[in-house]
Amino acid sequence: MAQFFMIHPDNPQQRLIREAANILRNGGVVVYPTDSCYALGCMLGDKKAMERILAIRQIELKHHLTLVCHNLSELANYARVDNSQFRQLKAATPGSYTFILQATKEVPRRTLHPKRATIGLRVPDHKVALALLEELGEPILSCTLLLPGDEEALTDPYEIRERLEHTVDAVIDGGWCGTEPTTVIDMTDGVELLRQGKGDAAIFGL
Repeated sequence: MAQFFMIHPDNPQQRLIREAANILRNGGVVVYPTDSCYALGCMLGDKKAMERILAIRQIELKHHLTLVCHNLSELANYARVDNSQFRQLKAATPGSYTFILQATKEVPRRTLHPKRATIGLRVPDHKVALALLEELGEPILSCTLLLPGDEEALTDPYEIRERLEHTVDAVIDGGWCGTEPTTVIDMTDGVELLRQGKGDAAIFGL
């Protein structure tokens, strides 16, 4: 049975953030709010938890998983970023963007796109997500909470609990997030718009 945490979206209760972080550290899969949609998340190094997320979504790794980071300096630990890319990323983070970048050796190979050795990375603009990331001290391996057969991501925490209470370990109710996914920017060879979502692609000249 999944635990259910009601966390204030603007003033997250640290005690509840700490409890959710401990569930992640102990191998759990958590549903948490972001600035675009609710997301499924687990610890980066936890193979079993990652496989649970893939099973919930019924996807393979050719669908990029995303490393959700607390800030830009943390992101740079997991991706190869040159000075020009860093300036572009700085202008767009935190925000509703996912960046496809070449991964560093800090990222386990099992989490990478199988042919390209790339990873999706992002820094969300949501106080609950950022508080959780700060408490963990490392990124969360994530993907959007879009269940098989659904056309939009789930956004009602009570419906999420009803549908996933026996599948995940915790649901964080952080209020309304919306259903619009992140804008996806591929920066592995120039700058390419892969998906227009909530983030304004004009900041990249796209």
